[in-house]
Amino acid sequence: MDPDFWHRKWEANEIAFHEGAANPLLVRHFASLGLAPGARVFVPLCGKSHDLHWLLAHGFEVVGAELSRLAIEQLFAELGVAPEITEIGPLERFAAEGITVFVGDIFDLTHETLGPVDAVYDRAALVALPEPTRARYAAHLVHLTHGARQLLITFDYDPSLTVGPPFSVGEHEVRRLYGAPYHPTLLERHPLKGGIRGKEPVAEGVWKLERR
Repeated sequence: MDPDFWHRKWEANEIAFHEGAANPLLVRHFASLGLAPGARVFVPLCGKSHDLHWLLAHGFEVVGAELSRLAIEQLFAELGVAPEITEIGPLERFAAEGITVFVGDIFDLTHETLGPVDAVYDRAALVALPEPTRARYAAHLVHLTHGARQLLITFDYDPSLTVGPPFSVGEHEVRRLYGAPYHPTLLERHPLKGGIRGKEPVAEGVWKLERR
């Protein structure tokens, strides 16, 4: 999407995509990644998600990437901590104990700037991107994280029902995008109550991606 689209959404507080609690699929399936306490988890396009609070509360170090500075200002305000803010090239780095977020275009984030991560939690990044951008994003993410294991949440629906985001990303596309570097395993798939913008049926799925 055009970056201005997301900036307008945050500025107008049009953030229906922002859930009021940790995602149930995260809660049910994150342990399947087999991470040790204190593991560093990368959350792309993280916004101010309650999933970040959940990861921190469960002892993980969180590193995120987000386009909207406003979202990250709100995130740190809700966490009740004052971040140290530094400029790193075209990005801003917001950091406090246990959490670091890089603000700017995720395609400007490098592996050297990000540092090593143990896993990726992608609830809102892949599905936020239109089809022409998804292949570029997937390849960038694999390079950024050196193929770190992933927990990926997707939606699958007839694209004629509604216009994303979130976009429909079915099993075929998950395997097309990630099948070379990873073994993709579908952990759960269920109907999404209420669909997307009231349009049904929509299936929500959660995938574990393990490096080949």
